[in-house]
Amino acid sequence: MNQNILGLDPGRDKCGVAVINSKQQLLYHQVIDSTKAIATIKQLAHKYTIDLIVMGDGTTSKAWQQELESNFLNLPVTTVNEINSTLEARDRYWIMYPPQGLQRLIPQGLRTPPRPVDDLVAIILIERYLESVITNY
Repeated sequence: MNQNILGLDPGRDKCGVAVINSKQQLLYHQVIDSTKAIATIKQLAHKYTIDLIVMGDGTTSKAWQQELESNFLNLPVTTVNEINSTLEARDRYWIMYPPQGLQRLIPQGLRTPPRPVDDLVAIILIERYLESVITNY
């Protein structure tokens, strides 16, 4: 069964969005302005035929979950634990985009990604969901 899952790392100012299929192939990832999140998710839901929305369970999650459920009536929304997801995303950034030049000499723990990593958090949230489904199967 092939499913396309949209991950959302909701925030007050910006959101991370990612789409992964059940084979864990990354189809899309982007950091977007929070005011454009619903419109972007609608476009992605149409383009990728989204089957499920997975989002973090952080401070703004309740409001975002209500917003998503009212805008996407036929699309299930589930939350996953987002503890340490930002730290994990920072590490993932350097795996996806290895440092160049003198940056390579700086220990990874001291490097700061040059852009927000909310989209990578969204990827990690989907992976956590898929892992929990497999573990509980």
